[in-house]
Amino acid sequence: MSATSWLLFCSLALLTAFSPGPAVLLAVSNTATHGARRALLGSVGNALGVFLVSATTMLGLGALLQTSAWLFGALKLAGAAYLIWLGLRQWRARDDLFARAPAQAGAPRRMFLQGLLVATTNPKSILFFTALLPQFMRADAALLPQFFALTLTFAACTVLSHLCYVVLAGALRGWFAQPRRARWFNRALGTGYAAMGLSLLRLRPAAV
Repeated sequence: MSATSWLLFCSLALLTAFSPGPAVLLAVSNTATHGARRALLGSVGNALGVFLVSATTMLGLGALLQTSAWLFGALKLAGAAYLIWLGLRQWRARDDLFARAPAQAGAPRRMFLQGLLVATTNPKSILFFTALLPQFMRADAALLPQFFALTLTFAACTVLSHLCYVVLAGALRGWFAQPRRARWFNRALGTGYAAMGLSLLRLRPAAV
């Protein structure tokens, strides 16, 4: 891959990563409820999910989703249900949103798994990689090094975007410390999760 192609891919990856989506909402809400350090564990889980999604795309799952209505529907329902559940949980969250939660032994693992699930249950991500990756891969070169280069670049852009959102959310902790502001912040995040979950239900394989 030429340097020009890689820079173009980086630009597209950064634009996609910084666009508000389920993973960004998760990073912000985890920062609010568990602090920046644990929120980044969710981002690492999401980056691993991105890697797995990219790998399944290379194995042909993206093309299979475009032709198998039941498989696409099952993955779509799973992703939508998970996002809607996150939205309901966030909507009902306690008012003192930015108060640090007590340390729990399983919390880091939960943060990691949440990020992983958000990435791997979103069929839009698989269709996105199906459409994007072939545009930057050369048929006359070895596929595996290209796969690792593109996937690790995209995962790094994802972690970078989440780091920026986590830092911003951490800086706003004081402003949202008031119960009324925290309550509306909870509801805004919860609505965002639910809206993205419902948007998945409208997704069709032909959208890409």
